[in-house]
Amino acid sequence: MPPLQPLTDAPKAPAEIVIPDCCNIGVMFRALLVVNGVVLFTCVLHSTGYRAGLSAFVEASILVELASLLSLMALCGLRRIIRTIPPWGQRLACGLVPGAITSLCIRLILSNDLLVDSFSGLTPFEGMLTAASFGFVLQHYFELRTRAFSPALAEARLQALQARIRPHFLFNSLNAVLSLIRTEPLRAEETLEDLADLFRVLMRDARDISTLDDEIRLCKQYLAIEKVRLGDRLQVQWNTENMTEDVMRKAQIPALLLQPLLENAVHYGVERAREPVLIKVSVSRSIDRIEIVVINPVAAPTENAIAISGNQMALANIRERLALLYDVEAQLTTVNAHGFFEVRMRFPYVRAE
Repeated sequence: MPPLQPLTDAPKAPAEIVIPDCCNIGVMFRALLVVNGVVLFTCVLHSTGYRAGLSAFVEASILVELASLLSLMALCGLRRIIRTIPPWGQRLACGLVPGAITSLCIRLILSNDLLVDSFSGLTPFEGMLTAASFGFVLQHYFELRTRAFSPALAEARLQALQARIRPHFLFNSLNAVLSLIRTEPLRAEETLEDLADLFRVLMRDARDISTLDDEIRLCKQYLAIEKVRLGDRLQVQWNTENMTEDVMRKAQIPALLLQPLLENAVHYGVERAREPVLIKVSVSRSIDRIEIVVINPVAAPTENAIAISGNQMALANIRERLALLYDVEAQLTTVNAHGFFEVRMRFPYVRAE
């Protein structure tokens, strides 16, 4: 009998990332707003009047903006390459990196004869301490903000999105499968598999990240289930012509971001129609952005208000998820005109590793 092999250690979980996402426009804006606000208040407080304070702030802004932007860029790059740095090391870096950069900027400015008079009272050590303090405070703020909003909002979004799969959808789908068992058993089996895959994804955490390819595959499974029930009334046109296979496989997207939009399109655009209805779905990439557009006919004029009201619930849920994950870098806009309802969604293009 061969000797038992020793158990190998389980792989360590990746380190928690507590460095703010300084590549995000919202994070950069908040950080710059805080730093400039404090510097402006300090300049006015230590000047004889607000005019002198504004003049001092304008002079100080040369150093403030240079050091702030370089620090944000450095922390942005550091966050992207983090693998095993423990959280305490990341917090420390959030103070040391701005401090070191500010100290170097002050040395550079003091070596310039044109600027030395404006910053003659500032030493590299004082600048380093001030910048490090800003770094520690802002890191703590963004970490607390993430911890406060992320779990609660993500859980709320999960429950809301799961609720979007209405109970009668399950019953209608099962009834449609039952009607196929004798006449088209293979199609009935495929529909049940699609249904199982769909509900498996629905049970996942709302914070899970999928790929664009997987999300579209899930949506096509959902539409295949609805096709069994709605028949030729449901027509879908996909436009992904300018998306390469590599982008589709590696572009990250929050799980269950597109499926609720298609469910709305089916429920409010197809179920009430007696004739074939075409839903158009377009997916495209523009440099560092992914854009998804869903267009479907709206309900009849007498039911239009109800349809738009129902749409808004799912749209509000998705809009909040986008804000949670991407801050101001993601947008969701809607247009209801000429008998069609259009949803346009944009978010950053992030490649999976």
